[in-house]
Amino acid sequence: MQAFRFIDLFAGLGGFHLALARMGGQCVFAAEWKEHLRELYETNHGLKPAGDITQVHPWDVPDHDVLTAGFPCQPFSKAGEQLGFECTEQGNLFFNVAAILKEKKPTFFILENVPNLLKHDKGRTWEEIQKILGTGEGGLGYNIRAQRLSPHHFGIPQIRERVYIVGSLLPLDGFVWPEINNTETNIDTVLDNKPSDAKQLSAQVKECLEVWDEFLKASPKDVELPSFPLWSMEWGATYPYETTTPHALKKLYGMDGLKGFKGSHGVKVGTLKSLDGRWNALPSHARTADKAFPKWKQDFIRQNRQFYEDNKSWIDPWLPKVLKFPSSLQKFEWNVKGGKRNIWDYVIQFRASGVRVKRRTTAPSLIAMTDTQVPIIGWQRRYMTPVECARLQSLDSLKELPKSASRAFAALGNAVNSNVVETVARALLAVQPAPKGSDKRRQSEAVAV
Repeated sequence: MQAFRFIDLFAGLGGFHLALARMGGQCVFAAEWKEHLRELYETNHGLKPAGDITQVHPWDVPDHDVLTAGFPCQPFSKAGEQLGFECTEQGNLFFNVAAILKEKKPTFFILENVPNLLKHDKGRTWEEIQKILGTGEGGLGYNIRAQRLSPHHFGIPQIRERVYIVGSLLPLDGFVWPEINNTETNIDTVLDNKPSDAKQLSAQVKECLEVWDEFLKASPKDVELPSFPLWSMEWGATYPYETTTPHALKKLYGMDGLKGFKGSHGVKVGTLKSLDGRWNALPSHARTADKAFPKWKQDFIRQNRQFYEDNKSWIDPWLPKVLKFPSSLQKFEWNVKGGKRNIWDYVIQFRASGVRVKRRTTAPSLIAMTDTQVPIIGWQRRYMTPVECARLQSLDSLKELPKSASRAFAALGNAVNSNVVETVARALLAVQPAPKGSDKRRQSEAVAV
């Protein structure tokens, strides 16, 4: 492959840099707003990134052949408020990328973001991106393709689906996305054996997992544990959720509208003295300001109440044990259908959506927001280390990671997987101009102008 020049925007730990440097690329510019990551980038890659991209003038960026950018995903993520371009802090940073593309016109670009970007605002955000970058009237002239890819598609034991968007001033008629490998992976390939620097489980985490392990052990062998999330606060609840909601009743009748109904774990709402106490007796997912719950929420509530009715004889003796924990720890996701009912045999992750249990074949997606969601290796009763998480992101060749574990986990959770990027980049850079004199050649030259 011929030598080429690239730039690395929202550079972070430099996943794009590692991938393209392995292909013979030379990084001529990088940008990263966090100072400690800028210093670390220079240590690892020999180049000090510029700071805040909003302060970078596009004409000051060196000429380059490939632009790469994992622009901030929080404005488009299902885990956030999904403000998109309306997010004044991060949502409009895409336009800084577009400004550089307009000014420098590199032949190729590779962008990475959360899959929800394609559906955000009922698809209007993705339509706007294509309009700005594409070959239509007023666009920048790029032929664009987008594909959802995850490291586990390429032999890496992490499920972390992201959308990769590639653009080319050359026609993409011959472009083919990398072939997906469906061979089963195993998290053991990235783990060390009881590393001394691993964070140990807190007393509360241990107790919570032991309580849910008791739940697994109490479940009869002939009862198939469901794959939908188990919301224990719905076991015994009777508040309305299909034709109306607690919020709608409260608005019409005040708290008297909930008299006679039961809230979390069967608590009788009407018997509580304070109005706040009555409202807080409902599950948090039922206290939203909705006139009607979305179908997915109705389905989960219905499924949980039916599961409880069918199994209350063995659930009721266990149920009081889970009440001491926060709401998020009263929810449970068993992603091990047919597996041995021993929680310590699996990979565990504490999420806002509950305690999630997965097989050893893959690790769950790394999360940047908090190190409390770092995967737990059940059979070693510990959290994964930053070095192990770096292997999940194919960043283990870096000289250094952030010194602070919390900063390391945050940076790794925001990183791109360098091996996935490399497979995409190799496919994209294989696109060549059509033979001189052909229609396709003339079209690509016209676009490049």
